[in-house]
Amino acid sequence: MTIIGMIVPSSNTVVEPTTARMLAHRPDVTVVHTRIRVHTITIEGSGAAFDAESMVSAARLLADAGVDVIVWNGTAGSWLGVRYDNDICAAITAATGVPATTSTLAIIAACRAFGVTRLAVATPYTPDVVAAIAAEYATHGICVVSHAEWGLSDNRSFADPPPAQVAELLAAAVGDSAPEAVALICTNVDGEAVAGQMEHLLGIPVLDSVAATLWWALEASGGGTEIVGHATLLRQASFRRGAMAIVDELRRQLGCARVTLRVDHEELGLHVDTSVAEALAPGEPSMMHAGPVDQRSMQTVQWLLRHREVLVQNSFQSPPFPPSSLREVYGIAAQMLGPVEIGGEVTAWLSAHSRSERQWSAADVAAMDTAGKATAALIAGRDGEKR
Repeated sequence: MTIIGMIVPSSNTVVEPTTARMLAHRPDVTVVHTRIRVHTITIEGSGAAFDAESMVSAARLLADAGVDVIVWNGTAGSWLGVRYDNDICAAITAATGVPATTSTLAIIAACRAFGVTRLAVATPYTPDVVAAIAAEYATHGICVVSHAEWGLSDNRSFADPPPAQVAELLAAAVGDSAPEAVALICTNVDGEAVAGQMEHLLGIPVLDSVAATLWWALEASGGGTEIVGHATLLRQASFRRGAMAIVDELRRQLGCARVTLRVDHEELGLHVDTSVAEALAPGEPSMMHAGPVDQRSMQTVQWLLRHREVLVQNSFQSPPFPPSSLREVYGIAAQMLGPVEIGGEVTAWLSAHSRSERQWSAADVAAMDTAGKATAALIAGRDGEKR
């Protein structure tokens, strides 16, 4: 049994029912709550008890229940700063001995998992709070390219608008700015209720604060993160996070320009035509959000499917040839592709790119093989958790 302790704003009426709804089919997870006083959300913070003393006092009550993790289920760190959240977490853990995290840390972790650097933001807050959020997220490599807000400060009123109005807020936040995801930054607006339909409409992940907080709490507690029947965040984030660790390590070992991972997995909603994870050398452009490309029609992928071994290309002087965009748009002159077999089928592959012609070594090929095995284990582990 995993027990999550949540600190909730006193005027919040969304966190408990929404979290319970998401956990309806997870009897192995229990959530207990306590509250701190929050009446209004303003840039000066006069209507909320966001101080460390209040947080620690609330956390001590949760610790009495033997919780595995304590979560501040509020987004104040998005404008007060991630340093504020980290300090709060450190104070809670020092006082209780229990790991701690927050909604803001969860949203940023979700952006990392999905490779998001261009974010649309939807909030109920006033424009000055939104401006502070954009400034803070920019320091973490996340550019707020567009936003929409209701201009409210009374925290209890945030929960009043019906789902249709929440959906309109998300759509307005995205506009025509071509973000890579849209985040609903507030835990007193039920974005999770409309996240699935809005993802279908907008074509990008919806990162709801309450859903992100639950996901990140499960990650921090060591409990399984599988939550079926919900939007992309709860289905994919943990898998993507594991995939990012694999490509980061492979790129570190190879010292190359880029490593990508593509996966076919129907239940997760993943397809090889878009990357699930990407690691980049400094200054390298991302291809993760460039749009789907028919991978299985490529000469290199067809070779991979036939031979089921690492494709080593020190240059592109002879077939199989990569797509012209790899050379002409991204400036790649050499690559390796490593297949991942699951159940006798190649369902995923890794790509390593070099900007110059390169004699890939036996150690490089071995590193690719190791990463392929790690990917197979990640997929098998996820499927085992699902069963």
